[in-house]
Parts: sequence; C-alpha cells; structure tokens
Amino acid sequence: MSEVGRRKPLTLRVGRWFGELLLVFLGTYAAFWLNNYQQHRQDAKRRDQILGALEEYVQLAADESARNAATAEKHAREFDRALAAGEMPPLGPINWTTDYSPTDIATYLQAGGLDLLDVKTLSALRNADSITRGFLSSAMHDQKLSDELIVPNLDQDISFFYDPTTKQLRKRFAVYPVCMPMPFFPTEGRRL
Repeated sequence: MSEVGRRKPLTLRVGRWFGELLLVFLGTYAAFWLNNYQQHRQDAKRRDQILGALEEYVQLAADESARNAATAEKHAREFDRALAAGEMPPLGPINWTTDYSPTDIATYLQAGGLDLLDVKTLSALRNADSITRGFLSSAMHDQKLSDELIVPNLDQDISFFYDPTTKQLRKRFAVYPVCMPMPFFPTEGRRL
C-alpha cells in the first residue's frame, strides 16, 4: 500500500506540472495572439490614415491643377485670338515656383509607409512622382527660356518680339510658351 500511496502523489505532481505547463503555454500563446491582433489593428488604422492623407493631398493637387489649367487655357486662347486678329499681344515673364520636394515622399515612405502600403499604392506613388518630375523639368525649361529671352528684353519696343510686317512672333520667340505652366502639386495646404 505504501507504493500505491507514493504513486498517486507522483502522478498527481506530474499531472499538475503538465497542467501548469499547458496553462503557461496557452497564456503565452494568447498574449502573443492578442498582441499580434492589436498590432494588425493599429497597422490597418495607420494605413487608412496614410491613404486618407494621400487622397486629400492628391485631391488638392487635382483641384489646383484644374483651376490653373482653366486659367492657362483662357490666356492661351486670348493670346491666339489676338495673334490671329493681327494684334501683337505683349509677352510676359514666366515666374513659376513650387514647394514640391521628392524627398518628402521618400522620407515619408522610409518612416514606415513601405511597411503599411501595398505594392499597387507604392507603384502609383512612384508613377505620380515620375510624372511630377517630368512636368517640373519642362516648367523649369520654360522659365529658363523666359528668363533668357523675354525678361532681359521687356524694356524693348513690341517690334523687338514681333515682325512688324507679318505681325507674327519672330522665330527666336516663337518657341516661347504663351501661358504660365500649371503646378502639379498644391503650393499651399497640408503637406505630407
């Protein structure tokens, strides 16, 4: 009987240790699962915030570009109308500025955006940045053209820019863009 008495406590002790080990394992697993669940919820919330900010930023850019496109189109039509009517409309300088910086989005992505955004969104950001850089290059070319051809000669008579007999722009000024370029990104409002 003494052996049976010893076996029960050993079996009970092993069973109890196994139960405690199982309880610790389940508790640890539950803690990791809860932490993972909370992290996914935070990531989803942060992703929604980032996408909302990007959407707002793009909407501001689109609205400003539409306004500038309408104004530029109006000026171009008026210039073309005046030129076709034999008038010699005055040329003005292009003074174009922007607060766009390619490092803004790069910094933003390096600060955690790469982990939260999907590949399609990242690809769209890269394409938009590429379009913007191309537009900026073209706009800076137009401003340089203005600075070199128009601005130094603004004190000249209008016949300096036009052939008085044909009332058309002289060849060196014919490449001059009539209206100011349109900024692609908003120059005011919230930045990323």
